[in-house]
Amino acid sequence: MDAERAGAVVWRNRALTLFDRVAVPVAVCDVRGRVILANPEMAAECGTTPGRLRDRDVLELFRPQDATQVERITEALRLRHRSRYEVSVRWRSADGTERFGELTADPVSDAVDDTPALLVMLRARGECARPDPEPARVTPVEGRVLALLAGGATTARAARELGLSTDGVTYHLRRLSARWNAANRTELVARAYALGVLTPGVWPPEARGVPGQE
Repeated sequence: MDAERAGAVVWRNRALTLFDRVAVPVAVCDVRGRVILANPEMAAECGTTPGRLRDRDVLELFRPQDATQVERITEALRLRHRSRYEVSVRWRSADGTERFGELTADPVSDAVDDTPALLVMLRARGECARPDPEPARVTPVEGRVLALLAGGATTARAARELGLSTDGVTYHLRRLSARWNAANRTELVARAYALGVLTPGVWPPEARGVPGQE
């Protein structure tokens, strides 16, 4: 009996070694989707270590894109069906990139009547397109001040164009400089372009979403 137990331990250790060396993300979960065991590739997709994935919900780590897929799998497992199941998922990788792909789950157990575990494999399909960042918000007057400044206008000319006093223009420039931590007007214009307030490649300069510019 001791020899049998020792042999079982040897085979278990060999299986775990093989599991860790699989080059694709793989995990073993219980029937509720809680991670029992994960290989380094699966942990790397989540930016962590295999031990830290234990007891995590696999469908929180990898978000299903179709709730009906999960409902069908849950019902099939309740009825002890033993097919291969696939769920379309999205997740955020270790470097912050949003990715998409499929989780494939295979029920496995020693006997047909046993409650199965799930052998889960992740197949990455690609990266989600990054949305364009929203431009920083400025008031219409601030946008026009920045556009005039980018076009080379002096404070006096900007005041004439906008119907403001020179002190009024200076007030808006000071507020913008303080908000964006800009040291001078050149840096203020550069930040306005970087933040999407001024439209690149357009002359004369104009601010996005500011009506009434010529």
